[in-house]
Amino acid sequence: MADAAEDLLDSGERLDAEALRALQLERLRAALRHAYAHVPFYRESFDKAGVHPDDCRSLADLAHFPFTTKADLRENYPYGMFAVPRDRVRRIHASSGTTGRPTVVGYTDNDLSLWSDLVARSIRAAGGRPGDIAHVAYGYGLFTGGLGAHYGAERLGCTVIPASGGMTARQVQLIQDLRPGIIMVTPSYMLTILDEFERQGVDPRGTSLRVGIFGAEPWTEQMRQEIEERFAIDAVDIYGLSEVIGPGVAQECVETKDGLHIWEDHFFPEVVDPVTGEVMPEGAQGELVFTSLTKEAMPVVRYRTRDLTRLLPGTARVFRRMEKITGRSDDMVILRGVNLFPTQIEEIVLRTPGVAPHFQLRLTRDGRLDVLTVRAEARADASPDTREAAAQAIAAAVKDGIGVSVAVEIVDPESLERSVGKIRRIVDLRDG
Repeated sequence: MADAAEDLLDSGERLDAEALRALQLERLRAALRHAYAHVPFYRESFDKAGVHPDDCRSLADLAHFPFTTKADLRENYPYGMFAVPRDRVRRIHASSGTTGRPTVVGYTDNDLSLWSDLVARSIRAAGGRPGDIAHVAYGYGLFTGGLGAHYGAERLGCTVIPASGGMTARQVQLIQDLRPGIIMVTPSYMLTILDEFERQGVDPRGTSLRVGIFGAEPWTEQMRQEIEERFAIDAVDIYGLSEVIGPGVAQECVETKDGLHIWEDHFFPEVVDPVTGEVMPEGAQGELVFTSLTKEAMPVVRYRTRDLTRLLPGTARVFRRMEKITGRSDDMVILRGVNLFPTQIEEIVLRTPGVAPHFQLRLTRDGRLDVLTVRAEARADASPDTREAAAQAIAAAVKDGIGVSVAVEIVDPESLERSVGKIRRIVDLRDG
């Protein structure tokens, strides 16, 4: 890193490896004691597993403690996972609850301040600076994206445009009129904004934007290239999830773009085998697990994210990196014995001429066989022959690269369902 960039680092980012590990162990032991003393679920879970916070004498000892899952959070809905009295909770966020009860998370004053600090750190690592104008197009409300990005940008010293999601034509107008340098949004909605720029006949490469901070869903290197080329910006990844704190758990640094540095002074990562739960060696791919080290209202111990990645040594920061999320263990499609992730299809769609970067996977059943149909939008200028060639190319690439046969439909531009937040990549229409 250049000296100018180093001058902007906070005290946590300046730790060396030995000091970081010592701080992690100190905070981990305190976090385990806090959870055990104040959350009945953790007391019962630890006791059942035959472990006690005092048994954690090294970072490796964390592997002896039980996991926490989203089902555990739902079973303790709404306030059962809180470790402080309800009147100390200053804000509540929640998941959508589309697959059952929502997961509710709470924040004390200190939690909210920490969260703002970490998002500010993330924006700075992405290339943002005090005085920048930040256009926040994540959804506001119970979803953590909008407010998390908003308060983090303000903490850094940015001017915030709280655009939220939706009304895409207005997004384009705001970007043109207010001239932000930073946009924070899901990558799929950024592509929708790009399409709107081009629909209006406005060159997206001529905007004031220079940095896009994208998160809340997996996205590929091909999508990064698509966004950077069409918008002439740096596209970097941010990671977080509500159950751990929200956005700001990990951030890709603009100077390297080589994976997301996890803010390990506040969150301890592990990668485990998704089936056995065994901790994997550094560099091996598996399921990402987080333990919060400094949260007050709702600490989490070994929370299974279902996100698939691997841990790598730090580069731009002392903290370890996580590779870009390749998919989720619960988003994996098993089609006639072959494991398939939406990101694999995305890579193929993005390199196929005549096709826009918008697609959806539809699962149906033909007798006893599962059928996967890739529905991809054509570009506005694609001829019927180009559409047919694209369908054949996608089907062949899936067969050759993934090893399974799929049906492909090239549909009209802007005919697939749009989302202002996370795009619904998989539609399962199978009975049961």
